[in-house]
Amino acid sequence: MIIVFAAGAPAEQIDHVIEKVEAHGLRTHVSRGETKTIVGCIGDERALANVGLRAMPGVEDVIPIQRPYKLASREFVDGRTVVRVGSVEIGGAGIAVVAGPCSVENLETLMDVAHAVRRGGADVLRGGAFKPRTSPYSFRGLGEPALEMLALARERTGLPVVTEVMDPRQVEQVSRFADMLQVGARNMQNFDLLGEVGQSELPVLLKRGLSARIKELLLAAEYVMSSGNMNVVLCERGIRTFETVTRNTLDISAVPVLKLETHLPVIVDPSHAAGRRDIIPDLAAAAIAVGADGVMVEVHPHPDEALSDGEQALSYEEFDRMVARLSDIAQVVGREVPVERFDST
Repeated sequence: MIIVFAAGAPAEQIDHVIEKVEAHGLRTHVSRGETKTIVGCIGDERALANVGLRAMPGVEDVIPIQRPYKLASREFVDGRTVVRVGSVEIGGAGIAVVAGPCSVENLETLMDVAHAVRRGGADVLRGGAFKPRTSPYSFRGLGEPALEMLALARERTGLPVVTEVMDPRQVEQVSRFADMLQVGARNMQNFDLLGEVGQSELPVLLKRGLSARIKELLLAAEYVMSSGNMNVVLCERGIRTFETVTRNTLDISAVPVLKLETHLPVIVDPSHAAGRRDIIPDLAAAAIAVGADGVMVEVHPHPDEALSDGEQALSYEEFDRMVARLSDIAQVVGREVPVERFDST
């Protein structure tokens, strides 16, 4: 349930209610909006049945949350959650562009890509150090040396880094180098991993599973948040259907649906949805048009020579054109595009 306090309720009244709730074994999460304060109660709400919360000073209303995902629900937070990745905000007034190679291949290529996407308008650098691959014989990443390269790229470009973590035992290791932890589609319901990243202080990028329902994605986010980490960004990356002309089918309707269901930021990965570079800019444009808080794309200097997923990587020129187009669309739908995004250096 959530407890809504009257506008201007003093801190002493809010603190008193929180103490009463926690004394009955529940945890609380405080969301302070512009006019009202909301306190979410996490735990067995039956313990509060006889407390008389509605009658306590400062309380305006007590509202049960019927959805199975409590912390991720719109009711739980007054407004939208903005997640900070380094100095970058995801979920605020602007749109975020996450870009980089599918996997870190070597330092020279990574640095080249990092500088190129920085010039083209990227806000966050992506790159895989550990890669879950369908075939055990495919390139599966360089591991910790790749993490060190990503950290060096951040130092030289100023771009914060997001990279995938595949196992609970990797969380501490990856956290030493990254600014954001990615939970990939194949691990969306790896509950041990979700709990581990939930105990991290780094924000989490949570991708929708290959055949996951929206409810299941939100419950996966709930696992992370119930472990203590409220800084979750959801990523729609296409789901598996009977269609074969694309790698996956981008569920563009998931963006506005998620916006109605949750306060968490939502971005779209058109690279994994399409599996082919020729339609990625169009899918990215559609994502921003329906309200996504950003996009995540793969970029490579020579896509045809990439060690993984080269067919869905954009060239530098394609990336530049895409970002310029997204900036135009963002302004049309009322999102801000920072003038400092484009770096001519």
